[in-house]
Amino acid sequence: MSERHDLAVTVAGLEQEFRARDGVVRALDGIDLTIEPGELVTLAGPSGCGKTTLLRILAGFVEPTRGTVEVGGRPVRGPGRERGVVFQQPTLYPWLDVRDNVALGPKVRGVAKAERYRTAERYLELVGLADVAGLRPYELSGGMQQRAQIARVLTNDPEIVLMDEPFGALDALTRERLQEELLTIWRETGKTILFITHGVDEAVFLGSRVLVMSPRPGRIVLDEPARFSTHARQVAPADLRALPEFTALTTKVREAISHP
Repeated sequence: MSERHDLAVTVAGLEQEFRARDGVVRALDGIDLTIEPGELVTLAGPSGCGKTTLLRILAGFVEPTRGTVEVGGRPVRGPGRERGVVFQQPTLYPWLDVRDNVALGPKVRGVAKAERYRTAERYLELVGLADVAGLRPYELSGGMQQRAQIARVLTNDPEIVLMDEPFGALDALTRERLQEELLTIWRETGKTILFITHGVDEAVFLGSRVLVMSPRPGRIVLDEPARFSTHARQVAPADLRALPEFTALTTKVREAISHP
């Protein structure tokens, strides 16, 4: 587990514009946001509101038009090892087995084979894939491929994990199972997580804090603490979702999306 626990994410006055054939499109407008170390922040909003654009800026893939982004007090100038990204679709290499996919990052950094395999096996165990480590990605279900992608990101030991609708393409039962597994990973690793989702229920169930973004140009229009993710170990997920407080927060989030 990483020893770095002071890497807050700070966004100030963030704006993003893109040039289109019919002029300039403003994707983000005046984003101010701080994500504290160890938070699991969920971000919901309508399609096209700029959620993925914000994540790509935080990842260092895109340079903002205006404003600042800092991680641990240092400006983001590009991708960095302290930030890992889990995409909506798994990006596993089909010619490598699951173990070698997960161990790829440490291999690129020159970590010895025995050590990188130990680390990979630790995270494969954590995501429930230890028994399929020798299979190729195409031999796995979609949910198992996504677990492998999460394990690969964690094996690089980032302090911050950026997740772009990672469960969006999965069936409802698989999605709920992976939600519970993600909470286990969060509790056991202490990672800071930003999780983008279209699902209101998913945002409220997972987040220690729930954000809602307005339609384009994207602004943060709701920022609410949530407690359900911290109680998911003691209370069955179905019982959590039946709580009046859960229903009240999902209603509040849904209204913020519909009427920002």
